[in-house]
Amino acid sequence: MKLAVATAGISSFALLYAPQPVLPQLAEQYHLDPGSASLAVSVATGALAISVLPIAALSEIIGRRPVIIASVTLSVVLGLLLPFAPTYPLLLALRALQGIAIAGFPGVASAYLVEQLGQTGVAAAVGAMIAGNTVGGMLGRLSAGFTAESFGWHGALAVVAGVALVCTAVTIRALPGGGRARGTRSGNQLGTVVTGLGAALRSRVLLVQYGVAMLAMGGFVAMYNAAGFRLTGEPLNLSPAVASLVFLAYAVGSVSSSNAGRLVARFGRPRAVLGGLTVMAAGILLTLPDSLPLVVAGFLVLTGGFFAAHSVANGWAAAEAPEGARGQASGTYNLAYYLGSSVGGTLGSVVFAHAGWSWLVGVAVLWLALGGLAVVSLRAGSTRSRTGRRTTSPSHPTA
Repeated sequence: MKLAVATAGISSFALLYAPQPVLPQLAEQYHLDPGSASLAVSVATGALAISVLPIAALSEIIGRRPVIIASVTLSVVLGLLLPFAPTYPLLLALRALQGIAIAGFPGVASAYLVEQLGQTGVAAAVGAMIAGNTVGGMLGRLSAGFTAESFGWHGALAVVAGVALVCTAVTIRALPGGGRARGTRSGNQLGTVVTGLGAALRSRVLLVQYGVAMLAMGGFVAMYNAAGFRLTGEPLNLSPAVASLVFLAYAVGSVSSSNAGRLVARFGRPRAVLGGLTVMAAGILLTLPDSLPLVVAGFLVLTGGFFAAHSVANGWAAAEAPEGARGQASGTYNLAYYLGSSVGGTLGSVVFAHAGWSWLVGVAVLWLALGGLAVVSLRAGSTRSRTGRRTTSPSHPTA
């Protein structure tokens, strides 16, 4: 099961973010500014954000495994078609379809793990899954970045699709049966799904996790969308292949996400999320000077902090979700997460294009501060509660 989920994550996230390191090449070929070029990433993540909740709800009816299998299969087929797109608008259309296809995996994976493993240890399980996702994100970006100079962006995307094809074959072969298909004995399937969605939207704890996901992901993707332009432009002037090495920072994210369970056990969920957001902000600020060592160090710190915060928030949402609304809660979390990627990534690129790197840094840090305030307000509300009924999950949960 771990192998299957890891390879599904590698395939999905390699495909989703493969265009990111070749954005400067896309901008040059199609005469685009950074904001327009970033649509090659944002269109896919936006389509994913819109699709993830309906697909997660569908998994409540037909089961998690069929959704995951369909997701990885369709996304890799579209990935193999991308290099043959003759125009930029058609490339964007294919990316939108690919985003819809990819939505099936992140939209139901957390719920799938909870149903397979139970509540105990879900933080560590989700952390391990996200660690696999970071490998995919790093592998896709590095593969595209290193091959773009020799084969162009067309060849770079084809290489990533080839890697994803191998991973997809492993997933299909290894993935165990998923959670039960809900409502198969009842004619009120839609009503059950809608009721679960309402439960996923009423919890204050869950709402805060959705907010953290959107704001943190927005700042994270905005920084990485602009990274290629920053590193290949004045005054750093790196080649595209060397600039793509910045995505090795994802290795730090893999380590921090896989240790999410330990962070929760030691500090509790609220402090762990706040710590991750604070580390993120420190990393972003490190990138301000025109110094290559500081910029690289900043991305390392930023990436480690982001994946720690995301892993804890994602696990928190999965554990807090009511039993009948796990798919809906997972889908809503991912809706917020990828909406942050799409909208935040594009807005950040526009800010960078028109105002420069320092303004991008300021906007990203502001978003993180808002996420931190939401978590602090949640803790304050829990402290004020004096009744026997908790308003939030405990700071040191068992799950």
